[in-house]
Amino acid sequence: MKGAPHVLIVEAPYYTHIAEELARGATGALEAGGATWERVAVPGAFEVPAAISFAVEAKQKGFGRAYDGFIALGCVIRGETTHYDHICSESARGLQELALRHNLAIGYGILTVESEAQALARARVDEKDNGGEAARACLAMIELKRHLGLLGR
Repeated sequence: MKGAPHVLIVEAPYYTHIAEELARGATGALEAGGATWERVAVPGAFEVPAAISFAVEAKQKGFGRAYDGFIALGCVIRGETTHYDHICSESARGLQELALRHNLAIGYGILTVESEAQALARARVDEKDNGGEAARACLAMIELKRHLGLLGR
């Protein structure tokens, strides 16, 4: 692998304790994979795709940092209204569109759950470690881009 991959972690810390556990898993997996990273926070899961889009556009305009991949972290817990459904589907759709339109390596670590207990079980590093899973997915996609000649560094 040519150079250590550099990744931007975009996290929605609406549920701070869950977001921190997701980030702990993600940074641990990135460290184990030899990657470097930066972390930025946005208000909620809905804003994660826009933040990644901002990073891509800044690079295209010549004043942003180059990122080999991105990790989206956050948690949406079902409430009493349909707001949950819209946030879940639109954040996932936005990330998929970005990945396809710009050939981005994006690890998806936005939990969409029914309860805080489900979120914690999925976020905890010693349980499901979805933050670590998202980071490993991102690193795998970066490696695939390198293998296919799409990543010049």
